[in-house]
Amino acid sequence: MDRLNIGLVHPGEMGAAVGGALAGQGWTVLWASAGRGPATADRAAAAGLADAGTVADLAARAGIILSICPPHAAREVAGQVARAGFGGVFVDANAVSPETAREVAGIVGAGGAAFVDGGIIGLPPGQESGAGGPRLYLSGESGERAAEVRDLFAGTVVDARVVEGGAGAASAVKMAYAAWTKGTAALLLAARALAQAEHVADPLLAEWELSQPGLAGRAERAARSATAKGWRWEAEMTEIAASMTAAGLPGGFHQAAAEVFRRSPRAEGASSGGSGEPGDGAALDRVLGALIGRQTGRPAGQQDGSRSDR
Repeated sequence: MDRLNIGLVHPGEMGAAVGGALAGQGWTVLWASAGRGPATADRAAAAGLADAGTVADLAARAGIILSICPPHAAREVAGQVARAGFGGVFVDANAVSPETAREVAGIVGAGGAAFVDGGIIGLPPGQESGAGGPRLYLSGESGERAAEVRDLFAGTVVDARVVEGGAGAASAVKMAYAAWTKGTAALLLAARALAQAEHVADPLLAEWELSQPGLAGRAERAARSATAKGWRWEAEMTEIAASMTAAGLPGGFHQAAAEVFRRSPRAEGASSGGSGEPGDGAALDRVLGALIGRQTGRPAGQQDGSRSDR
């Protein structure tokens, strides 16, 4: 493949890590600093990304663009790229439903771009246990285009895999996977909050220790994740609910999970890749308080609308 430029919109925690993996292989990876905050700029610099200035300039210089952003921003990013007249290959690697992926395909297709659907499973490179990295599932109407994107990651810690099916197939893999991993985290927090609200937390924890050892620790980890990433997972749960409904399955499980993450308080720095609360139970106390309406400061259910530095 020719050494074309690769665009990345926008380098959050996962995006910067994926872009850094490509930059480490000698690819020129561009990002657009216009409208982004200092935390994003710091991540991009650390990953070895080159600043193109604006999305329009990035679109003019790149042959492939990767969109790795919070789910609620997927359509907005696609629209920005389409309005810039991008005619290369657009990869939507966001946690969105198959239907949303197909909508994004239509948006960028109307602007002249080819579309590859993507879904990322796993932690950013360097955060996985052991030496592994995330899996990037890819699909598209043209298997050749998906394979072209897969081959960009040869020799990197990102394990890129092509799956059969058109636009939406890779997103469906992501939705089905996260339906369990993040959905059960929300369910566990809701169960723990019920026990707290009914003043039976101690008997529940004692029973968990007898019959479900390790579950109490999982609840604490779920709370830390909820404070660090719940603002993003809320939208992901909504996308999963839509995926379920479109497939004729109940969507209520994940609508409720979205509400759990919506109510979860935000850890300092969470919107820019913060790791959340320390592992001392503080995050769990805050999340349980918020879920049952006893959180001091921010009322239960109140959202922090800040999305300025994703």
